[in-house]
Amino acid sequence: MPTKSGSQPLADRIRPTSLDEFVGQKHLVGVGKPLYQVIHQNKVRSMLFWGPPGVGKTTLARLIAVGTGRAFYELSAVSAGKDDLRAIIERARRESGYRDPNAAPDLFSLIEQSQAQKPPAPILFLDEIHRFNKAQQDFLLPYVEDGTIVLIGATTENPSFEVISALLSRSQVFLLESLSVDEIKQIVAHGAHVLNVSLDDTALDFLAQYANGDARLSLNLLETAAELYATNDDAHTLALEQLRETLQSKHLRYDKQADEHYNTISAFIKSMRASNIDAALYYLARMVDAGEDPKFIARRIVIFASEDIGLADSNALTIANDVFRAVEIIGYPECVWNLSHGVIYMANAPKSRATEAIYAALDDVKQTGNLSIPLKLRNAPTKLMKDLGYGRDDSPSDDNLLPDTLKGKHYYK
Repeated sequence: MPTKSGSQPLADRIRPTSLDEFVGQKHLVGVGKPLYQVIHQNKVRSMLFWGPPGVGKTTLARLIAVGTGRAFYELSAVSAGKDDLRAIIERARRESGYRDPNAAPDLFSLIEQSQAQKPPAPILFLDEIHRFNKAQQDFLLPYVEDGTIVLIGATTENPSFEVISALLSRSQVFLLESLSVDEIKQIVAHGAHVLNVSLDDTALDFLAQYANGDARLSLNLLETAAELYATNDDAHTLALEQLRETLQSKHLRYDKQADEHYNTISAFIKSMRASNIDAALYYLARMVDAGEDPKFIARRIVIFASEDIGLADSNALTIANDVFRAVEIIGYPECVWNLSHGVIYMANAPKSRATEAIYAALDDVKQTGNLSIPLKLRNAPTKLMKDLGYGRDDSPSDDNLLPDTLKGKHYYK
């Protein structure tokens, strides 16, 4: 792995510059896998990277650009607008030799353009693409369609909900996985080498577990600990206790889109689950103050209504859906009223986890495969099938509707 300027964050300083240096996502970058093929065959089409933070979405986009000899433009949907997009589109067109069809014809420029070999379409990497509204995504569509740019979007949210269908249908979606503990250890060990610090086994284990699949979290903690405790040029060993002290220190720079994002939503959900209205409202306020996407919060409320309240109060799902719809229509700042309404209701409601019965059924499906469905429950579109017993209505009892292998099994309790 290469190193870069010491003024950059550690995660950027050790960012891989080739697939050989990339750690994780073997299902995508291993030999013969999809992104390996994209680079080695130089067949790049627009795509979406969907996965948790700190797993390599930005790095992969850059590696695709480098590996296929394409210009690379990077924007964050959190701060970018149409003017930023327009500037990149215009630059991409100039560099590709684009000529305005409404301009007066110029014989020499036409000849020159026809003889010149056009460079491959540049890559526009749009981080947090789910933060773009429909109008902003619509603006991109014609330039994706005509090949002016290749769009690579990165999102921690399900693109089915957050990306317009027209862009989604023109993009290949790749699911990125959280990094394993061993993969985190490999990245952290390299980061420690760059910082000229050593880690004993307990410290390395702590950093790998702390990451929860997000390499950037561990690298941030490692870098801050080195700044606080490795204050000379000599090699220094960081101990577990120093990492724990750093974790409590105000010097640790949290990334609102990474650890704080997931820590806060976890505390928010657990507070509603515990029926602690005050705590739930506090963590809601934390997210609102940080500029969290209100639809992200509302979507978690909808999930909570079935997962944690469920049959104890089926009306909760109706209210949660109404909250989501209100948030979608109104937006900040007024939708805070709607979110507060939903949170207070969910926290105050009785709780039931009965709906998790589906997971026991899913386990059986995974273990037993597609078992034969009893004939009496099957569709019977022809007379022959009816004669064979398909779809026979003989008032089947509750205990003989499952396949034979699972007879007597109970999921819902």
